[in-house]
Amino acid sequence: YLLCASGDFVKVYSVSTEETLRLMGGHADLVTGIQLNPHNHMQLYSSSLDGTIKLWDFMDGIPIKTFTVGSKLLALYTLASAEDSVFVVIPKKGERDTFQLVSVKLTKGAGQDLEAKELSVVLDGVGASVKHIAFGREGAYVVSVKDVNLQVYFFKQKLLNRFSLSTVKTKGGDNHFSCVVCHPTEDCIATGHADGKIRLWRNFHHRKEYTYSTLHWHHDIVMDLAFSMEGTRLLSGGVESVLVQWHNESSCQKDFLPRLGSPIEYISMSSDGALCCTLHTDNRITIINSNLRFSRSIQGLIKSRDVKTGLVVDPRTKALVLNGEPGHLQFYSLQSDQQLFSLDIVQRQYIHQAGLKQSDLVKVAFSAQGTWLATVEESEEVTDPELQLKLWFYSEETQSFQLNTRINTPHDNHITDMCFRDMDELGDDSLILVTTGRDCVFKVWVMVEDTDPEAQQSVSWSCDFVGSYHNYQATNCCFSEDGSLLAVSFEETVTVWDSLTWDLKCTFCHPPGNIRNICFGRLTCSKYLIGATDYGFLCCWNLLTCALEWSAHLNVVVLQPDPLSEHIAAVSWLSKESSLFVFKPSEPRPIYIQRNLCKEKILLAAFIPRDEPEMISSEKYLWLRKSQLFFLTDTQELMTLSTKSLEERLTPSSKQLAVEESLPVTPFSLLLGKHRRQQAQEDTDLGKPVVHNKQEQASPAVKELLHTPAHVLPSASFLCTIFINSLLISKENKSAEEVADEVEMESEKAEDDSDEEGVTEMEQEDTSHMELLGETTCKLSKSQEKELRKIRKTDYSWISAF
Repeated sequence: YLLCASGDFVKVYSVSTEETLRLMGGHADLVTGIQLNPHNHMQLYSSSLDGTIKLWDFMDGIPIKTFTVGSKLLALYTLASAEDSVFVVIPKKGERDTFQLVSVKLTKGAGQDLEAKELSVVLDGVGASVKHIAFGREGAYVVSVKDVNLQVYFFKQKLLNRFSLSTVKTKGGDNHFSCVVCHPTEDCIATGHADGKIRLWRNFHHRKEYTYSTLHWHHDIVMDLAFSMEGTRLLSGGVESVLVQWHNESSCQKDFLPRLGSPIEYISMSSDGALCCTLHTDNRITIINSNLRFSRSIQGLIKSRDVKTGLVVDPRTKALVLNGEPGHLQFYSLQSDQQLFSLDIVQRQYIHQAGLKQSDLVKVAFSAQGTWLATVEESEEVTDPELQLKLWFYSEETQSFQLNTRINTPHDNHITDMCFRDMDELGDDSLILVTTGRDCVFKVWVMVEDTDPEAQQSVSWSCDFVGSYHNYQATNCCFSEDGSLLAVSFEETVTVWDSLTWDLKCTFCHPPGNIRNICFGRLTCSKYLIGATDYGFLCCWNLLTCALEWSAHLNVVVLQPDPLSEHIAAVSWLSKESSLFVFKPSEPRPIYIQRNLCKEKILLAAFIPRDEPEMISSEKYLWLRKSQLFFLTDTQELMTLSTKSLEERLTPSSKQLAVEESLPVTPFSLLLGKHRRQQAQEDTDLGKPVVHNKQEQASPAVKELLHTPAHVLPSASFLCTIFINSLLISKENKSAEEVADEVEMESEKAEDDSDEEGVTEMEQEDTSHMELLGETTCKLSKSQEKELRKIRKTDYSWISAF
């Protein structure tokens, strides 16, 4: 297993399949450290900024204990020699940007939530990063680095030695420490520095007689270091995206694993020394064999320099599409929390050097069915940028997008927006692409037959119409739901065009301020057009009356319509907080308001359609039934709005999942489940009653008993009463109507006894024959039996006359 801290969660990956096996949630803030329990390797400690330390059984994903420390925890360390204690880095009270390493006594108790207030300070003035502290051989000493200072504290002798390097930067050197690691079997400390040097410290028991040797290959800062389990190899990584392996602490003996894709931030070794993994700045984990050979890669959401494309949804895969590596589009699956694939759009080698003006991807749009993809790339030149518009066609044979048309300089200035006409793509005439630019025009692109005999494709794209409005810059564009109207904003004015004749139908404006976002209403609200201005107004215009329907004073930075409903989400930014408003264009009052959604500024949002509508009990979240709303902040954190309460989300999996749901999904289990569903459907079609076993109703007591690990279960005498009570069948209460029917039936019983004797015998004979055939008769309701008795008492002798 590979354990990884990810936001507020701890993820458990399978090393062999790269799958996310478990997602352990329980912390209310960022997880800052994870360490295996040195006394039980099936358990894991995690620390968080919420001030708690949690002990997990990561095999089952269940929290065993929660220790509340109180202060923010910035790093976590464990030692085999320190029983019932862990080490954490916390801010020093009363001083800003000053941190200290403390030992936390983990109290023992019967409950799950415990207080851990017994702290003892080990070192003052330490770094806040987990890479700035390391524990030496068998926990005999602890090392801390900060700026150009190195501290070594010996626990038994209670001795503290301090060493300092020169702060003078000579010949390009920079002695600032960046990371530290200790040799597992010898008294040796390895430190990384900002100038790319690695120093190996020895004899540091003496303040003046210490020595160090230097290894140097990296041309920039050493990001992290790691010793092998036996200590014969030292691994280092940095901004060069190369993993360097040093043998026997010699600069002459080293191996390289190059082209890892992005700078290396962290290096970790497995407990048996067979594998090591590297964490990269692009949110990727690379698993490497001990012989320095690439094994596997786990790619998360790539953190790009700037998400210029916005959040776009791929209609085919429902993946989130946005900027990835420079010049690439990443297709990110929200269900598996992994990247599906990356598409190279720019198709040029990106040079990681500051000051170079290089081309990057800025705009993306998909057609309605995801068959066509339009991309815009431009150079970083402020004036006279180099522009390219590319149209890509999805090939079912290769299962990838292939370049169809490349258009150089589609506009004379930066392209501000583009969109496809959202209609049926079976007819080529209906597929239209519109682009808007700062050159004060919008252009309409259509498919035409390619007459070039050497062309590999039968169709290509060309410009069909160019529109403008009073020489204003075109900023936004969007089509109505039926594709009949096109709205284009020109600074302060919104223009509405007929998409068949390209005639200007009407204009709207709400001065002062330019139009920042526009969108059409959908379904029952398709007659409305919504616009937001940069002066803080949200406007709704009626397309039938060509008049302003309503307006609200709201500084909207994001306006996102739900493609499956009438709802529109508006995110405002005011007083350094983001707030969410969800409304229907037909109603000026919002149906949902969430103030102070997050402290970061939300830049982008997207509705992702659900595979199946979700069952939502709370009325205020009904607008999330068909789609899920995702946000991207200015710190590039991807967030979503949950319909469940905090208690439901933090409830351990033992109280939420049945045993069958925790089993791995295999082809055999899928086949067996399909067979059972087919059998149940056949029984229903044949009229067989479906018998529900009482034990199949997931009892909380049974689930608790089956899911809770044996070493944390309470005594059997405590569980016995709960378990027996869960097996008892509750007495069903009879309704008032059933009681009234029974009273009436008893009063008529005497009259019907003589008439029903023969009938009862026949019914018993028929029932026995039916049971021999393997079937059972359907039981009639009491009202139906009452009607049958009335029919039997009726005199039908008059029929004999006919």
